[in-house]
Amino acid sequence: MVQIGNSGIDISRVVLGGNVFGWTADEESSFAILDAYLDGGGNSVDLADSYPHWAQGCRGGESEQIVGRWMADRGNRDAVVVATKVGKFPGNYGLSREQINAGLRGSLERLQTEYVDLYYCHLDDPQTPLEETLEALAEQIEAGRIRAIAASNYSTERLAAALATSDRLGLPRFVAVQPQYSLVVRDEFEGSLQQLCEREGLSCLPFWPLAAGFLTGKYTTSDIGDSPRGRHVAQFFTERNWQVLAVVRDIAVSHGVEPTTVALAWLLTRPTVAAPVASVSRMSQLPALMQSMTLELTVDELAELDEVSAPRSASS
Repeated sequence: MVQIGNSGIDISRVVLGGNVFGWTADEESSFAILDAYLDGGGNSVDLADSYPHWAQGCRGGESEQIVGRWMADRGNRDAVVVATKVGKFPGNYGLSREQINAGLRGSLERLQTEYVDLYYCHLDDPQTPLEETLEALAEQIEAGRIRAIAASNYSTERLAAALATSDRLGLPRFVAVQPQYSLVVRDEFEGSLQQLCEREGLSCLPFWPLAAGFLTGKYTTSDIGDSPRGRHVAQFFTERNWQVLAVVRDIAVSHGVEPTTVALAWLLTRPTVAAPVASVSRMSQLPALMQSMTLELTVDELAELDEVSAPRSASS
C-alpha cells in the first residue's frame, strides 16, 4: 500500500481503471473483475462521471452505476477507495460551483454512497476562477462528501496556481495529479510537472500507463481490426515505440511474465508515482496487472528501459 500525497488514504500499487465498465466489459464481467481485483489485494477503482459516454448507447455515468451496484451487492464500500471525476460529463462540462455540486450529486447517487474518497477535476477549466472551483470543493469536503481532491490533465502552471490559491485562501490542496504517463509517453509528466509534484508532495496516478494497450504487446500494425481501442492505440505505432516494446517483451520473457507487468513495474519505480491506473476487459488480463505490484526489475533492466524509452524528437 502507498499513501496518496498527505491525504491519509492508502491505495494498492495498481488502481483498477473503471472506464471499461459498461463499454468493453458488461456488468457481469465487471463484477467478476472487481471481485478478483479486490481478492488479489487491490483496493482502489478509478472512475469519472462521464465514463463511458463515448460508447454506443451510453450517455455517461454507466461505469459509476455498475461500481455502485457492485458495492451495494457486496456490502464492501468501506473496503474500496473510490476515485471519480467531475468536469467532462455531457451537459455539465466545467468546474464552476454549480457544475461541481451537480456533478458530485450525480456521482454519489450512481455510486450509492455518501462520499467519494478522491475527487478529481477531470480537466482544467480556464473560464472558472480557481478560487470558485477550490472553494466549492472545500465546501463538499467540509460536508463529508469528499475526502481528498486531485487534478487531471492540468498543466504545470495551472497546477502550481491552484496549489498557491489553496495556500493563500487556506483551502484544501490537491493531493495528486493524473497525467498520461508510460514508457512511450514520458515527456508529458517528466520535467516540470514531476518536479512540482516532488516539491509539493503530490502523488502521480498515471492514466494510459499501457499506452491504450500498446504496451500489452497484443497489437501489431496489421491486427487492429475492429478493436474498440483501435483508434487510440494506432497513434503509438512508431519505430521508436516498437523498439521500446521489443525491450519490454524481452524482459518479460526473462521473468516469465506479460509485457503489461513489466511496463507497469517500470512506472512503479518512477519518482512520485503512487499507482498507475490500468483497466482490463477480461478476467484473463487481470493477473498481469496484479503481478506488477511484486515484480522487481534489476538495475540493468531499468537502465535498458530508461535508455530505449528516453524522450526523443517528434520525428523519431
